[in-house]
Amino acid sequence: MLTVATYAAAVEMRGDHPDTYVVKRGDTLWDISARFLKKPWLWPEIWQANPQIANPHLIYPGDVISLAYLDRVAMQPGPRTEAAPINAIPLDQVEAFLKDLRVVDEFQQLPYVVSLEGERLRGTQGQVAYVRGIADAQPGQRYMVVRPSQRFTQTRRMSNGEYMVFKEDLDFRGNRLLTETADLNTGWTNIALMEGPLELLGHELVRVNVGTVTRGEVGDVQVSTLLLDEAGREVRVGDRLIAVDAQPYDLQFFPHPPKVQLPVGKAQVLAVADVNLYGGPRDVIAISAGARDGIDNGTVFSIWSNGNQVIDRVEYGLDRSDLSVPKRSRVQLPDEFAGHVMIFRTFDKMSYGLVMEGIKPTRVGYGLKHPDATQ
Repeated sequence: MLTVATYAAAVEMRGDHPDTYVVKRGDTLWDISARFLKKPWLWPEIWQANPQIANPHLIYPGDVISLAYLDRVAMQPGPRTEAAPINAIPLDQVEAFLKDLRVVDEFQQLPYVVSLEGERLRGTQGQVAYVRGIADAQPGQRYMVVRPSQRFTQTRRMSNGEYMVFKEDLDFRGNRLLTETADLNTGWTNIALMEGPLELLGHELVRVNVGTVTRGEVGDVQVSTLLLDEAGREVRVGDRLIAVDAQPYDLQFFPHPPKVQLPVGKAQVLAVADVNLYGGPRDVIAISAGARDGIDNGTVFSIWSNGNQVIDRVEYGLDRSDLSVPKRSRVQLPDEFAGHVMIFRTFDKMSYGLVMEGIKPTRVGYGLKHPDATQ
């Protein structure tokens, strides 16, 4: 039987770890892992070393976790009064990003609101929206009304090959505004455009409302009728529709290191939620890498501020202008560790993650590395 001692060098048990711990309601897998390990993202390796645990991913409130003989992790099942196992992070902190946001490559082909009842400018609960593009709609079908809000792009500078990322706000039709100020309605911050070839990472669609089809296209009528169900954000002309999925996202995921080594600088912080340029623990960030890069839910990265290049003023003096100082005089400063982020929603080219811990704020443009990186 394998023991944790086999993995001791890699997982680095905390010296002050408890002998036993009773899982409580509200605990997360990350928090419990941090009680035993210096590196919580290596928790799955410990469980996998113990075949006596039937399902290492399912831990419930009331379970007793202990480091038994020869540092072997053991678990005594609790009373199972809770219906669901604990998750890696509190779902209430990311629920809005699971339910209300998604990223797509294109949205122009989606059905859209062409008008509102009484030719209103806005529509809400109990009112009707008229929709083009769902010719086969049947009464009773449910659709989510979404609004294209952001266009995320990544570029690589031609001079030194460095990756840079930015976003653009979109108008009511989803066209680019190319503004350089934060949009207080979207929750993300803006990033400046850099030179170089651009690659579209995705368009962010924000949930606005949900509705039920009451009438499809009949005779000469070229629209379907959608009765709006929610009293949340108001629907407007140009909003798009997507079919309601029963569960379009994962509810269980577990911390682990990246499965693929990404090119240096490829994964960066695209944006910080709630119109912040900086974020901290339990803030949501968008990153410029996704499923095509080998990232899945639960992937953990370390976050690093990018080291600048500075002029050695001791050698070249204070009175020399930056343009007159030779390139060889510039000194590269090291990157600095800021914190850790765990991915909880992955799309093809980008992802959403929750900052789990940090010693300094996370900033838009910071780079992401393997969680064990030291520089």
